[in-house]
Amino acid sequence: MQTSDLISQDEAMRVRILSEALPYIQQFAGRTVVIKYGGAAMKDGSLKDTVVRDIVLLSYVGLRPVVVHGGGPEINSWLDKLGIEPQFKNGLRVTDAATMDVVEMVLVGRVNKEIVALINQAGGNAIGLCGKDANLIKARPNDQEGIGFVGEVAAVNAKIIDSLVKSGYIPVVSSVAADETGQAYNINADTVAGELAAALGAEKLILMTDTSGIFRDYKNPSTRITRMDIQEARQLIEDGTVSGGMIPKVNCCVRSLAQGVRATHIIDGRLPHSLLLEIFTDDAGIGTMIVASGYAG
Repeated sequence: MQTSDLISQDEAMRVRILSEALPYIQQFAGRTVVIKYGGAAMKDGSLKDTVVRDIVLLSYVGLRPVVVHGGGPEINSWLDKLGIEPQFKNGLRVTDAATMDVVEMVLVGRVNKEIVALINQAGGNAIGLCGKDANLIKARPNDQEGIGFVGEVAAVNAKIIDSLVKSGYIPVVSSVAADETGQAYNINADTVAGELAAALGAEKLILMTDTSGIFRDYKNPSTRITRMDIQEARQLIEDGTVSGGMIPKVNCCVRSLAQGVRATHIIDGRLPHSLLLEIFTDDAGIGTMIVASGYAG
């Protein structure tokens, strides 16, 4: 029996995939990748394990992952347990003082530490942070009236994150920050991820969502746009192709690109190993890549 007969198709496929990933590993080694982790990938147990293992793998092959997370469903669950009815206005969670206490408890005290523990159990070296730690993020109130302690990012001091990633740690950041008076604010996790990526000069910003990317016709899966530049992204918002909840995500990508991030990705976190597929495959990837003009990566 020849040696080749002993190698199964699955084994051969795994070896081929690893070999094809090598150029991308070499290209992105030592580069920072900011991952916004949310959606179904946080709720489904098997997906959660897959994402965590993929994040650890990225760190093992030389990339520097930084994780920013939300936690809306768990916040809602705890509000319900405490008899507080969740309220939303224009897509934003109305955050009064009682709700802010719950948001901070859940995001900083529970969700963040669960992700840290899972990464460490998978062989990584994760450290949990929120915007308050080392003045990582300074918050300011959102301009909209009637939404309470919902904030925007006023400033980012990414020195602590930069120091951690250079030392081989995986920072896990929850999107709670404070203003100059110490008042806590709930900030959209996409926004935090985009601003943090810009402050770090990240190679990539990856938003894990519950959609497969941006489509020219959302009724036709074959129209997924695999790659576009800032100008096209803005045009798709103007003509209505990008609408609803996708608008703030695309705007987040455009803003981070304008501040120096090299490439941004909107991917479907429901697909197992979506992170690896998007980073270590060609331009087609498995989501939508938005880049600054002239980016050749």
